[in-house]
Amino acid sequence: MLLTPQLAEALEGRVVGPDDAGYDRMRTVFYGGIDRRPLAIVRAANSEDVSRVIALARETGLELAVRSGGHSLAGHGVTEGGIVLDLSDMKALEIDVEGRTAWAETGLTSGEYSAAVAEHGLATGFGDTGSVGIGGITLGGGVGFLVRKHGLTIDSLVAAEIVTAGGDLLYTDADTHPDLFWAIRGGGGNFGVATRLQFRLHEVDGIVGGLLILPATPDLITSFVAEADAAPDELSTIAAVMSAPPLPFLPPEVHGRLVVMAQLAYAGGAEDGERALAPFRALATPLADLVRPMSYPEIFMPDEEDFHPLAVGRTMFTDGIDSSAAELILEQIEASTAPMAVTQIRVLGGAMARVPADTTAFAHRDRRIMGNVAAMYTRPEELPEREAWVRGLADALRRGHDGAYVGFLADEGEERVRAAYPGSTWVRLASIKASYDPHNLFRLNQNIPPAVGSS
Repeated sequence: MLLTPQLAEALEGRVVGPDDAGYDRMRTVFYGGIDRRPLAIVRAANSEDVSRVIALARETGLELAVRSGGHSLAGHGVTEGGIVLDLSDMKALEIDVEGRTAWAETGLTSGEYSAAVAEHGLATGFGDTGSVGIGGITLGGGVGFLVRKHGLTIDSLVAAEIVTAGGDLLYTDADTHPDLFWAIRGGGGNFGVATRLQFRLHEVDGIVGGLLILPATPDLITSFVAEADAAPDELSTIAAVMSAPPLPFLPPEVHGRLVVMAQLAYAGGAEDGERALAPFRALATPLADLVRPMSYPEIFMPDEEDFHPLAVGRTMFTDGIDSSAAELILEQIEASTAPMAVTQIRVLGGAMARVPADTTAFAHRDRRIMGNVAAMYTRPEELPEREAWVRGLADALRRGHDGAYVGFLADEGEERVRAAYPGSTWVRLASIKASYDPHNLFRLNQNIPPAVGSS
């Protein structure tokens, strides 16, 4: 099926086929080990292009992959033998400084968006990586450096423009297609392709943030979690328990030692920030302290363009990290033979928790901690061992009912997708899916099949 010439004539954007220059680069996603060859890659120029590509996928039955930043752990931004709809060229941004809102096309990365709005002393909270596309992270929820102060990314979503499976461009907000607006705030890419998103902007004229590395002990881990939980809402933390890599600012004798690599972000003034961070510095003599006043976009670590890690991960929620859990984390990381093994701990609460649970499709507002267990590998034959290690530790750390953050799910099956949308959330999403995508055209995602018998 020779799609490339056919598509090129119909679209304003670029069409790249297997024989074209740049094809291999464009089919490469962030995570390594994903080697899929699409029939065509379309770099859409506008929503009309998006609609035409959706129509082609609908008419031909070809699998459709939608790519914003390409950071899906499951590699959902590329397909084998289908069509990739790549939004990377759609980067228009309209900032209303007085109205404190911004309309952003979904080819923008969180770093690009954050740098542009920071020129006005403003910010919208996304995740913790600047190269992530704003489309994917927003539709999944968005848990990042401003989560305790300003909530999830979806809590700042005001409106959206979505191209549906039928090819229609719909505007949606709390009053217009409210069922769709509820679903896209956490329900992922199941309901259409988001081409533009309108965000609320918050005054964030600088933060106090950066990396704080502390020696890891059970007492320090539990104390860190307690301090993060008790901290003012302005402070969000991400703590990674791992063996210290050979970073240039760490002395050689620290390399390989168990450490807590904490990313801290205080959304406020320098004096208040230093006061809020003092308890963390007092937990132990820091091995490295890179925390300082900075602009908000500086908190994103620099991207390595050719970095495509081979990694397996497991996301979960837990209601606490006690001393036995902390001891287990350290024991398991020390025993792991992976090139890198890590347990990430994100203390939640604050503004995120004050939004009623049924306001959006993100159903975990009451959970205290989001954890991620991950391990890297170098050869495919190592994968089963790494998966078993990750799954075992994550299951052992879970306290309270099961749960998962859809933005960190890999290819783990329907049971794990249901864990991201427990109970009535799944039922409601499946019903809305049946209304907007009854034939499950948008299925290369953490999929929610349409409810049978709904319309």
